[in-house]
Amino acid sequence: MSFRRIALVALCIVLAACSKVNQENFSKLKTGMLKSEVEDLLGKPAECSGALGFSSCTWGDDKVFISVQYAGDKVLLFSGQGLK
Repeated sequence: MSFRRIALVALCIVLAACSKVNQENFSKLKTGMLKSEVEDLLGKPAECSGALGFSSCTWGDDKVFISVQYAGDKVLLFSGQGLK
């Protein structure tokens, strides 16, 4: 195995371990938090949608994710799946 391939595998492992989509950060979410506070904690969301003052944003993928629903700019509900 070449050094380049080993370095790439090591980088992928480190990046996966540094994911902000984890149980520790999920436990820091609170109803009423500002959207900017959530993004400071989790980073930019992978996906957002919404209408009429309500929105929903998701971090992660289809197996491991955190989903946050907002009313205006404040957290209304949140959920997670597959968190470690």
